Amino acid sequence: MTAVIGFVSLILVIVAVITSATLGRTMEDQLDVRLKGYSATLKDWVERVPPEAATVDNVLAGKTAQVPGLLFAVSNSASGTSGVILSSTDGELGGSTRNLSSEQIGEISEALSQGGHLATVAIADVGSYRILVSTTDTGVVLVTGLPRDEIQNQLATLLTVIVLATLGGLILLALTTAITIRVGLRPLRAVAATATRVANQPLDRGEVEITERVPASEADPRTETGLVGAALNKLLDHVNDSLSARQRNEERMRQFVADASHELRTPLASIRGYSELSLRALRQAQGPSSEGHGPGAIEGTTTSLERIQAQSLRMTRLVEDLLLLARLDEGRELVYGTVDLAQLALEGVSDAQPTAPDHGWSIEVPDEPVVVVGDAGRLHQVVTNLLANARSHTPPGTEITLSVAREGEEAVLRVHDDGPGIDPAVREELFARFARGDSSRARQTGGTGLGLAIAKAIVEGHHGRIEVSSAPGDTTFAVHLPLSPVVGA
Repeated sequence: MTAVIGFVSLILVIVAVITSATLGRTMEDQLDVRLKGYSATLKDWVERVPPEAATVDNVLAGKTAQVPGLLFAVSNSASGTSGVILSSTDGELGGSTRNLSSEQIGEISEALSQGGHLATVAIADVGSYRILVSTTDTGVVLVTGLPRDEIQNQLATLLTVIVLATLGGLILLALTTAITIRVGLRPLRAVAATATRVANQPLDRGEVEITERVPASEADPRTETGLVGAALNKLLDHVNDSLSARQRNEERMRQFVADASHELRTPLASIRGYSELSLRALRQAQGPSSEGHGPGAIEGTTTSLERIQAQSLRMTRLVEDLLLLARLDEGRELVYGTVDLAQLALEGVSDAQPTAPDHGWSIEVPDEPVVVVGDAGRLHQVVTNLLANARSHTPPGTEITLSVAREGEEAVLRVHDDGPGIDPAVREELFARFARGDSSRARQTGGTGLGLAIAKAIVEGHHGRIEVSSAPGDTTFAVHLPLSPVVGA
C-alpha cells in the first residue's frame, strides 16, 4: 500500500510541476506580447518629442490609457534618465505616478545588462517586473515593464488547489486501498500464520518433522487464495520429505565415519604391532644363538614385514587425514594462539631442504614478525603440505621460494616454484579430496591426494583463504590470513 501511495504521489507531483510550469510559461508569453505592444506605443510617443526634451513627464503629457502598474523609463544623453510607475485612475494614465529612484533604476539596468533586451527583475519596494528595452531612431533608450504579480498570484492559487486536492485524494486512496486489501486478502491470514509457525521451528539440527499445514478450508485450489494455501501445503510436504532424507543421509554418514574409523584403526594398530614383533624376532634369530634360519628366509621375511609396516603406516596416515578433515569440517581440532608466520616459514624450509636436496630453496620474510592468531601446529602443517606439493610435482633443479608479507589487513604466505605448472584440466579440482595431479607435473612420489584439501580446510578454519595461480614456469600458492583476531576464534 505504501508503494502504491508513493507511486501515485510521485505521479501527482510530476503532473502538478508540469502543469504549473506550462501555465506559468503561457502566462509569461502572454505578458511578453502585451509588453511588446505597450513598448511600441510608448516608443511612438517618445519619437514625437524632441530628443533633447525626451523625459518621462514630456512624453506622457496629455496621454491617457488604462495600464495599471505600467513601468516607463527614458534615458538620453541630454536629459539623463527618468522613470515612473503608472496607475490608472478613471482611465487616465497620468492619474497617479510613482517616480523610480536611482537605486531602482540601477537594478533595472543591471538586469538588462545580464539578460539582453528582455528580462525579469525584482525591484525593491515595488515587486517583480517583466521589462523590455528598446531604442528609438533618434537614439533615446526607453524601458517598458509590466508587473508579474498577477502571474504569481494565479500560480500560487493553482499550487494551493493542487496540494489540497492531492492530499485529499491520497487520504481517500489510502483508506480505500487499506480496506480493499484487508477484505480481499483476509483468507491469506491462515496461510501467513502457518508459514510463521513453520519458520519458528528449529529446522537446522536434529530430526525434524513439519506437521503444520494450512487448513483445508483455506486451501481450496479453485480460488486464488486457496491456490496459495494448496501450494504452501505441497511445498511443506516436499520440505518435510527432504528433511527426512537429509536426516537419514547424515545418520548413515556419521555411522560410516564412526565404523570405518573404528574398524580401520584397530587392525592397523595390530598389523603395526605384529610387524614390529616379527622384525624384533628376526633380528634375534640372526644372532649367534640362532638356529634353523637361513639367510634367504630371514631376508624375505624381513622384506615382507617391512612392507606390511610401511603400508600400515600409510593407511594410518590416510585415516588420520580423513579424521582431521572431518574434525575441521565440524569446527574442531584448532587450538588458537599467537603465531609468527615468518618463524613458521623458516622452520618449514629448514625441514623441507633435506627431503629434496636436488631442488633450490629460498625464503623471503620481513624483518619484523608477522603475527596472526591461529593454531601453530596446523599452520605448520599447511606450510609443510604446500612445500611437499611443490617438491613432489616439480623436476630436480626447480627453484622453490617461500615468502611472507603483510598486505593491508592480511598476512600472506606464498609458495612459488618455476616448474612446468598445473594442468588447466585439473586446476578446478585441485583442492578437492583425493584429487591427484599425476598428469600435470613430473611427479616422483605418490600421495593420498589429501594434502591440499587439508591445507584448504585449515586455512578456512582460520577465516582465511587459499588461492593458486599457475602458468608454465610460474606457479604460486597464496595463503591469506587475517591479522586481526576473528570474533569467535
